[in-house]
Amino acid sequence: MLRSASRLIKKNVTGRFRPTLSLLLVGFTLLLSVLGLLFVFEASSAESYNLVGHQYYFLRQQAISLFLGSGAFVVALLLPTKFWAKTAQIWFGVGLVLLILVLVPGFGVELNGARRWFAFQGVIFQPVEFFKLALVLFSAVWMSRQLKLPTFLFLTALFSLLLLLQPDMGSLLVLLWVIFGLFFLAGGKLLLLSGLGVLGVVGLLLLIVASPYRAARLQTYLDPNTDPLGSGFHVRQITLALANGGWFGVGLGNSQQKYSYIPEVSSDSIFAIVAEEIGFVGALVVIGLFVGYLITLYRIATLLPERSFEQLFVLGVFLWMSGQILLNLAAVAVLVPLTGLPLPFFSSGGTALFTILFTTGLVLKIFLDTSARSASSRKKVQS
Repeated sequence: MLRSASRLIKKNVTGRFRPTLSLLLVGFTLLLSVLGLLFVFEASSAESYNLVGHQYYFLRQQAISLFLGSGAFVVALLLPTKFWAKTAQIWFGVGLVLLILVLVPGFGVELNGARRWFAFQGVIFQPVEFFKLALVLFSAVWMSRQLKLPTFLFLTALFSLLLLLQPDMGSLLVLLWVIFGLFFLAGGKLLLLSGLGVLGVVGLLLLIVASPYRAARLQTYLDPNTDPLGSGFHVRQITLALANGGWFGVGLGNSQQKYSYIPEVSSDSIFAIVAEEIGFVGALVVIGLFVGYLITLYRIATLLPERSFEQLFVLGVFLWMSGQILLNLAAVAVLVPLTGLPLPFFSSGGTALFTILFTTGLVLKIFLDTSARSASSRKKVQS
């Protein structure tokens, strides 16, 4: 009887908060997108001028991506949730094919020793961003129906190998965090996952030691002064940006480190410019917006049917976003080695922003559809 009463109370309370959560998700997404656009311009103005002769190149690219991503957000709201559940295998297969093709000379483009991109008439596409969504979608469908360890291990080994060949260690860490987290939340045994996690950590450490490039990054993280003008240059310049910002920052547009001191300043290191221009206090506000976005995702997940496709998908998105945000901010704060991961909503890069906005729209669609079904069921019971 007490359980029935608590369920009834929960239904009434959550019913009241469903519209609020929807508005919060849209609000946080809008705020983060607009702030990201502002800081892409702030961080990239000097880099853009050196590249094309004016300061608006990266701003224009990011604005186009934001416009297309907003359209994708709307498209996600128009298509039924069942469509994505039924076609999850197709999207996962397409994602795997793209990860394979990017490794083939003539298809993939090699930049800075990594083969992670497609380029067509000036448009650059990074397939791993699409694959993150495809993996969450497919895993949510599969794990809501069955949990088979051999299938889990095979899929994990398959995409891990493809990402190691690129190489893209940062994205691999995020995807491992997502699939292991989902396997646990779907009912996987903690002891088994702990054993696999230990083996995975040992394997990653061996890969780092075996790769001169990754070993140099680890050495730079442990002691940036070993090569201050070489491998340690990036870390030292990020640290200077954080120090320059102080409590309240040097002011918008007044960053010094964006003038070709920090490599790829508008992408994975953009938060260093954020902290330099608006300081520690302003950076905390931005982090607060990220936390609000993540809490909203998690709260939405708790209101969905237990271990259903819908709940596991939203939890997968929560794991994806939280892992990527934490890893990027930790790298900028020099708590972990630099990984090259973009900061969601902020880093310049059309593929990442487009995918994140589409994914957020899909989360909102799932939440609205589930809420509508719940309301319809309650009316039937009452009648």
